[in-house]
Amino acid sequence: MDRPLTPDELPERLMEVFALVGPLYRRVQRKIEQDAAPGLSVGVRAVLDLLREHGPMTVPQMGRAQSLSRQFVQRMVNDAAAHGLVESIPNPAHQRSSLIRLTDAGRAAITAVTAREYALLRQAGGELTEADLDTCVRVLGRMLELFDDVDLGQTEPPC
Repeated sequence: MDRPLTPDELPERLMEVFALVGPLYRRVQRKIEQDAAPGLSVGVRAVLDLLREHGPMTVPQMGRAQSLSRQFVQRMVNDAAAHGLVESIPNPAHQRSSLIRLTDAGRAAITAVTAREYALLRQAGGELTEADLDTCVRVLGRMLELFDDVDLGQTEPPC
């Protein structure tokens, strides 16, 4: 069994992960936008996916869930609404912060997008195991926790 890395070894190995995550994120972002229907940017896709996964949410809730500014998420919600993919409904818990929910068109759009993404991801192959992916998720989760205290005030996705 592998031994845990020492505090002196760990940073160098984690920097290898960061060196892969940035380019991977940017390539995935470009691929999503290349294959997307009109009005379905990466940001709109993320909003639709959150709503599919969690049901109606407020804009601030979506911002916190995605580590993005409320202003950026509001722009993505506005774009999605302009294309008939989401709609605002009253929020019984908070009169001034409406809930955003998927429309039937939004549900169909995110279902089609995720089906295309799953088809592409099936090609990953490379004899990846469940343990490999569990480890990957654990490492990335630990790295994300390391930066939990970062102020996300005006955060927007990198280009």
